[in-house]
Amino acid sequence: MNGPVEPLPQPPDPALRALPPLLSDAPDGTRRNLLIADEPPLRADAARNRTLLLDAASRLLSCCGAAELTMDSVAAEAGVGKGTVFRRFGDRAGLLIALLDHREKQFQAAFLSGPPPLGPGAPAVQRLHAFGPAVLRHERDHHPLILASRTDPLRAYAVPAYRLRVNHVAMLLRQAQAPGDPELLAHTLLGSVEAALVHHFTVDRGLPPEHLEDGWHHLVDRLTARA
Repeated sequence: MNGPVEPLPQPPDPALRALPPLLSDAPDGTRRNLLIADEPPLRADAARNRTLLLDAASRLLSCCGAAELTMDSVAAEAGVGKGTVFRRFGDRAGLLIALLDHREKQFQAAFLSGPPPLGPGAPAVQRLHAFGPAVLRHERDHHPLILASRTDPLRAYAVPAYRLRVNHVAMLLRQAQAPGDPELLAHTLLGSVEAALVHHFTVDRGLPPEHLEDGWHHLVDRLTARA
């Protein structure tokens, strides 16, 4: 007989709690709510191994760069067998995504429960204006890691951190009463600060980051002007 069903954890932002849960099946058969940033609880030994491996990957990233970050090098740095790394992350892309997620949590805390205007407490339009520049500043420091993790273009849309951003922006668009499909508009807005596009404009074209921030503000103004 099945035991009692555990309630899903709730997002800290009251407005996010009003949205239906965005569910995803975890490898252990449990379900998670992608409207929050936390992962399903791990066993103590699994959590220690994950932290050990991500710390080793962070050290290698700092000293050698994303190009030298391999499953073999992480295993050697952490002092474990290569199979442990594969079991934990699946493949190199999975490792890179997990490392990004490891660094994403502080940013998530800032827009989910931090001070306004990025966090709760400010009007939705102000929060939208604050969100784009915050994404640009956050990802500017992680461009090599982000670009190295993009081995499968479709996989990026299923990453919990990205799904959380989409739902957060869609929530703010609903609150701002922007016309149109909130999820589609959220993808459109986030596409304007997508890492590869930002790299193209700032590195290949030499545009200042402020130019992209101005573009974000212009899009937000256009989408919310009729609200």
